[in-house]
Amino acid sequence: MTTTTAPNRAPSLAASLADLRRLVTRTLRHEARTLDALMVNIALPVLIMIIFVYVFGGAITTGSSGLAYIDFVVPTVLLMAGGYGAALSAVNIAEEMTGGMIDRFRTLPISAWTLPAGHVIASLVRNVAATACALTAAVLLGFRPNASATDWALVLALITGYILAVSAIAMLWGLLVTSPQAAGAFSFVVIFFPYLSDGVVPAETMPPLLRGFAEHQPTTPMVETLRALLLDLPLGDAGWLSAAWLTAGVVLSMPIAAFLFRRRTTT
Repeated sequence: MTTTTAPNRAPSLAASLADLRRLVTRTLRHEARTLDALMVNIALPVLIMIIFVYVFGGAITTGSSGLAYIDFVVPTVLLMAGGYGAALSAVNIAEEMTGGMIDRFRTLPISAWTLPAGHVIASLVRNVAATACALTAAVLLGFRPNASATDWALVLALITGYILAVSAIAMLWGLLVTSPQAAGAFSFVVIFFPYLSDGVVPAETMPPLLRGFAEHQPTTPMVETLRALLLDLPLGDAGWLSAAWLTAGVVLSMPIAAFLFRRRTTT
């Protein structure tokens, strides 16, 4: 008498989407229990904004833009709020890769892509909420946006795209390094990168070499786009440049991260 074993089949799309929903819920619940991390995610950009406005604001001019400093800097702080939390996704995936959780997931009939995708989606939900908190604080400090309903929709799309791109790059970084400590370094890069843009001080006031970098790095067109949408200013080329940078970040990072994840979980 012989027996046959049914071949292993990949989960269906419906089953994978159900697994993805569970993994997103799991990640959000896990992060909700780490109140210290949530507080830092929300409080750090707000504290930075308060320092900029009340400590440095009186000494910093906004150059040819003629904006009040709070109007000048708030778009940058919104990117910091979303980007800092999204960058912490690198720590989350690194902890699971090195802490034994991946070995448990290997025993379950789930698609490999759902785990990193779950982290990215959870990051998106969490950090859009954190950015909304930062915007609320900005309004309480005196920021007065002049945006239409369409402008607000585009603001949400840009911030969502930024968080998605940073989360994707964070996944890639978290899979490249070998420890959560090394993964955590990415968050410092993300939160300080806007300082070298047109977001905190006008690029026109910087030395020539630094000015050239500030004018052509990814954060500058995103900040300029947010300023234009929130304050009803001319948009120029900033909109399509932002879309190009964000698309490139997602399109280049996601396939490489997926490849690294498969490689590290099948060896």
